[in-house]
Amino acid sequence: MRARMSPAMRRYLKRLTICMAIYVVLIFTAGWLFRHAPPAGVLAYPVAVLPALPILATFWTIFRLLAEETDEYLRMMLVRQSLFATAFCLSIMTVWEFLQNYDVVPPGNGGFGAAFFWFVGLGLGGMWNAFVNRADCAEDDDEAEAAE
Repeated sequence: MRARMSPAMRRYLKRLTICMAIYVVLIFTAGWLFRHAPPAGVLAYPVAVLPALPILATFWTIFRLLAEETDEYLRMMLVRQSLFATAFCLSIMTVWEFLQNYDVVPPGNGGFGAAFFWFVGLGLGGMWNAFVNRADCAEDDDEAEAAE
């Protein structure tokens, strides 16, 4: 049986697609500008920040999904996934900062900031949800068989 996508999820996917399309355009545009015609002075700041705006919009998109989803179980799964992502991101960044504080690793993070690790955590949280759901379904099947 194929599960139907909720209206909230359809809106989320549409918003996410738009955010990521804008991100791709802006990241390549800003990169090209800084390599070939670097903006000077105050203009460098907004040009450098432009690619971050669709990432910020993506966070808003995810949290809109949480607010708009009417199915309480799906919302709980999304909250658990977001909490997993937050814990994962904070753990990675905390360890990295201590490594930097004691000069074990060089300053910077090679372009991998907190948003990157949060999105990785969001993916891992989704996989965790899928794993837990499969285990819960297997237990329910075992209980149903035992009751027969």
